[in-house]
Amino acid sequence: MLFLARTAHGQFLGLIVGFLGWILILATAGLNEWRLWFVSDVSVINSGVAWVGIWRACFYSHILSDFENCQSFSISDSFLPVEIPVAQVLMMLSGICGLAANVAGGLAMRMAYFSVKDRRYLRLLFLLAAVLYLLTATLSLVPLVWNMTSVLNNSTIAFPPEYYLPSVPKGQAVGSAIAVGIVASIMMLISSLIFFCYRHVWESLSSEIPKVPPNNRITVINAF
Repeated sequence: MLFLARTAHGQFLGLIVGFLGWILILATAGLNEWRLWFVSDVSVINSGVAWVGIWRACFYSHILSDFENCQSFSISDSFLPVEIPVAQVLMMLSGICGLAANVAGGLAMRMAYFSVKDRRYLRLLFLLAAVLYLLTATLSLVPLVWNMTSVLNNSTIAFPPEYYLPSVPKGQAVGSAIAVGIVASIMMLISSLIFFCYRHVWESLSSEIPKVPPNNRITVINAF
């Protein structure tokens, strides 16, 4: 058991990286700054820029209110481009999958560090954590790259009149939320690779198979 504990320090670091990446993915899903939407008419949007996320669009206006003015999105809104509702679904799945990866990684580390007699599921938990971290990174990268591509192509959104946003902006820029999400996805990929690369568990478990000494083998053969 001490052998397993000494060789699992890297995976413990991978678990910490994966947990921090999962927190950043949850933060990314809730941030509004996926797209910076620049407008030429500042009569309502006094700052000249709006923040378009996957759940809401916000901007500052002294006419409507002295605070940040936000309008929420629904997955059923027909005016939204397909990448936004897809991002809503995939980011939620990414958060759930990341939670499952952290649980699997925590259980694997518990078996490696503490005296758990039944270690039959140790290999499965290390592999499961690696696969779940990889799946989490994939689920988050798809909407992030898709929405970033839409921003770079200056794609339009036919906002309803109550949103006070033009369908065609003066310009767009990639928001900080996409950058945070990409960093979080890379952290998840690193965690996945660290768990995938842990090979000592196979050696340690194979060494636990009882081996018959040569003298005992001869005794057994002579007995027949």
